[in-house]
Amino acid sequence: MQDIIASLISFFLIQPIQAEMTERLSAARAPVELVETLTGCIADAGPAVVRRASDDPLWAIGSAAGILVGLTAPDAVLVEAAPGCAQAVSAVRPYLDEGEA
Repeated sequence: MQDIIASLISFFLIQPIQAEMTERLSAARAPVELVETLTGCIADAGPAVVRRASDDPLWAIGSAAGILVGLTAPDAVLVEAAPGCAQAVSAVRPYLDEGEA
């Protein structure tokens, strides 16, 4: 049952975070090294995000819905769930901001 929950969290939360951030960074022509660092951080943060979502399902639902409709920044959700990714997010922040413009 735990594996099913983890898969659902990955599908509805982790993958959309990674997809949106990668798309924005690609559009902003961010350096490949920064994109790879962030992608690695997102992959490494998977267990932390699953743990946070399992402990607080309302947070998970709200975060996923917020990302889906564009009310919540994926990088904010990532850093909230996995503070260890803050440095990687900070490094790509100029490109994320550029991708929004």
